[in-house]
Amino acid sequence: MQTISKETKTGKLLTALQSGEAMTASQISKRFGIKNPTATVSQIRYAGFAVYANKRKAGNGVVVTEYRHGKPSRALVAAGYKAMALGLV
Repeated sequence: MQTISKETKTGKLLTALQSGEAMTASQISKRFGIKNPTATVSQIRYAGFAVYANKRKAGNGVVVTEYRHGKPSRALVAAGYKAMALGLV
């Protein structure tokens, strides 16, 4: 499992998510200067953090994906253990 330095753009995003903020990809790009927010969120997930993507309708009617940090579900933890048991991790 990789670690994420708090001084990097990824670390700053992780800190914001852990503090309870929910952000869209556009907000992440503008605030942190991250060019590919989806890949950055995946990197945070691969480091072992539960980041959820929820769809919502924005004020202008466009459906956007909003990312937030949360507690992993039992199903997610079970899938991780199963992957480890199968030697996938």
